[in-house]
Amino acid sequence: MAELKKIRTTARDEILATAKSMTKEREVKHFSVGEILKYMKEDGTSYKDSTIRTHITSKCCSNAPNHHATVFNDYERIGKGMYRLIL
Repeated sequence: MAELKKIRTTARDEILATAKSMTKEREVKHFSVGEILKYMKEDGTSYKDSTIRTHITSKCCSNAPNHHATVFNDYERIGKGMYRLIL
């Protein structure tokens, strides 16, 4: 039987999917970086913690200072270590 090959997604895609899945399951629609890291590790992510943290806190955060060539408005920081999806 042929082995199925796992398709590698971008860090942004994987983080977004995780955040959407987590917030869909709960009444409160915010999350912490630690929650995302734990969920993604349990799911077998290949991305480093530092990559995930950078995407959430800077590269994909609408109200973070712009320090990257490409940025996205996926999340908004709502408190210390707390974020919510904008999408």
